[in-house]
Amino acid sequence: MHDFSHRGYGVIGSRARLRILSREGWGFEPPYPHEMKRLLAILLVLLFARAHASFIVIPMDEAQKNHLKAYGVAYWALQRDVEVTWLLNYRGGSFMTKYAEGIEKECRLRGVSCEVIADGQSSAILSHIADPAVNMDAVRLQKAPRIAVYSPKNKLPWDDAVTLVLTYAEIPYDVVYDEEVLSGVLPTYDWLHLHHEDFTGQYGKFWANYRNQQWYIEDVRLQEATAHKLGYSKVSQLKLAVVHKIRDFVLGGGFLFAMCSAPDSYDVALAAEGVDICAEMFDGDPMDPLAQEHLDYSKCFAFKDFRISTNPSEYEISSIDIDDRSRLRIVNEKTDFFVLFDFSAKWDWVPTMLTQNHTRVVHGFMGQTTAFRSQYVKSSCVVLGDNKELGEVRYLHGEYGKGTWTFLGGHDPEDYRHFVGDPPTDLSLYPNSPGYRLILNNILFPAAKKEKHKT
Repeated sequence: MHDFSHRGYGVIGSRARLRILSREGWGFEPPYPHEMKRLLAILLVLLFARAHASFIVIPMDEAQKNHLKAYGVAYWALQRDVEVTWLLNYRGGSFMTKYAEGIEKECRLRGVSCEVIADGQSSAILSHIADPAVNMDAVRLQKAPRIAVYSPKNKLPWDDAVTLVLTYAEIPYDVVYDEEVLSGVLPTYDWLHLHHEDFTGQYGKFWANYRNQQWYIEDVRLQEATAHKLGYSKVSQLKLAVVHKIRDFVLGGGFLFAMCSAPDSYDVALAAEGVDICAEMFDGDPMDPLAQEHLDYSKCFAFKDFRISTNPSEYEISSIDIDDRSRLRIVNEKTDFFVLFDFSAKWDWVPTMLTQNHTRVVHGFMGQTTAFRSQYVKSSCVVLGDNKELGEVRYLHGEYGKGTWTFLGGHDPEDYRHFVGDPPTDLSLYPNSPGYRLILNNILFPAAKKEKHKT
């Protein structure tokens, strides 16, 4: 505390409360008037700037410290009925929303980079994006989608990339499996994820290497018990019923996303409806010797003309997967990559949303299904990312009825070879993962609303 006695002031009060008096009464200026005026001016400038800071931009280019949690902040805002604008191709697919102290605080708490801008700056950004010569667009996100993850309740020795990133980004989801799906819950959700599932009833073709492992024995027991409980004599019949429920979910307007073994096993199960493609060790009786000839590719979402694997010891379901163990890929971890397509944001805004990233080149990653052979992809599909030199399609999208589906090859974008029993990836080490961004693009996709361009 300053000593003001030498300037003719008296100090009275208690507990650090200061009253400044003169011998002649009130009216004297407080000490150091120039400094106080300067501080007051600075304070007024800051208050004025904040009052006119009408928007928050969450950049998604290299300036973003944590891309993955940024999606979580956007979802958090949608949960609170705050409209978020997705700025397609602007700084890596940035988000913008009206200023709210809670959103800014949430960004700080989660370690997400954000920029507070004035109303004029936001108008300038939108004006630039609207320029016909610029490959950008603005899409409104209006409602937080309800998310379901199709996943078994028993513990299996591998993790799920989608549940890992949803948890890390703090985006809520529900876990559903066969009983819930068959009970009819899917229409209550907007978005459904399938990961590392074998819908053909062959238990992932793990029989050759893991049939004596306790986790495999327990999984078979539980799957068979569920099938019998629900009135099916075989697990393959149970899975086909689940496949049909998922198909109807998409048909009615649902959004489906699948990774790893789920995409090709799902389509194989559709094509093999009414055909026994399971060897005896999987379902207790021999497979149909003419199973290949009886496949109906017209029922498939994405694939055509593929051949099923009839060898129970082969760690493959069909010829769709390019990572066929009978031949070596000519790439290794350092040279494995795929390229995201560059779409017209103003006209092809759906695939543009799904490919938003801070890089167009994404490092590849393996899985039970690593990539899709291009010759087996239907012409009606939209290829989002591929490696043309290898004939690999890695990221694929299409429509079915009123809904859409998206398939991504590989198991874990930040674990090149995720072996059975490996620990889950610590995403705090990969907050800017381009591969995991592709998953989260799909999470926000159902929230998008956009008026059609007038011709």
